[in-house]
Amino acid sequence: MSSSYRDLFVSAADGLRLYARDYGPDTGGALPVVCLSGLARSSEDFHELAQALSNDEIRPRRVLSLDYRGRGRSEWDKDWRNYDVKVELNDTLQVLTAAGIEKAVFVGTSRGGLITMALSAVRPTLIAGAVLNDVGPVLEAGGLMRIKGYVGKLPTPRSLQEGVQILRQFSGSQFRGFTDRQWDAMARGTWREGEKGLFLNYDPNLMKTLEGLDLEAPLPDLWPLFEGLKPFPALVIRGSHSDLLSAETIQAMQARHPRLSAVTVPGQGHAPALDGNLIEIIRVFIVEAEASV
Repeated sequence: MSSSYRDLFVSAADGLRLYARDYGPDTGGALPVVCLSGLARSSEDFHELAQALSNDEIRPRRVLSLDYRGRGRSEWDKDWRNYDVKVELNDTLQVLTAAGIEKAVFVGTSRGGLITMALSAVRPTLIAGAVLNDVGPVLEAGGLMRIKGYVGKLPTPRSLQEGVQILRQFSGSQFRGFTDRQWDAMARGTWREGEKGLFLNYDPNLMKTLEGLDLEAPLPDLWPLFEGLKPFPALVIRGSHSDLLSAETIQAMQARHPRLSAVTVPGQGHAPALDGNLIEIIRVFIVEAEASV
């Protein structure tokens, strides 16, 4: 446990042990924030954002950052087929119920954004606003192909420094503007330290969920899910080099959603790190979303 957050462990409906970081005051009037990570990422990705929001001098708020099953400190599933958005949606609902969160602003990176859109369909009363980090209702095949090419397939580094070099090799074209500190943070979220050295911060069987992905076939139509966000203020963030979310898709999203604003992050791809200037942009969005509740 860190001094800046509490460890929260919750049992999923099937008994699997789930984990979340719980930052800031667990009581008070400020609207909480729920952070949902990308496919092979974890709660660690939101640490800087969560610290800033939970320690805000004017309006500190609770921030809950989840690890999906098979990622981070959540238990690995013996059946990799359960690494599925529908299952993870239900897991998210279980964690929110256990945490006593009835309404929040959701910050979803990639897969987390898809889960946020799904939440708007099945439990709209939970949502006060949504931040979609480099994801929308149209997923570009090129980005999916790149993700399919590295999830569960990265070589094991002997040190975090070597891990940074591996990530630069695989993702350097996506993050041309990354600083050394940002590369280091990405590496620390990709591997964990164990008794026998570093290992992936997620179940390698996660790759099996992508093996059957036919990029030649039409991708699912996610526009109906996105429609569920129309009653709520939304912010979409896109990396300028993103190969998963196109600028054209953002334009189409804004045409359908009158309260959706957009930010492009220069020098980054899929998905932008939620640090630096983005923290203030998200903080302001949350305050405005809170005022509209």
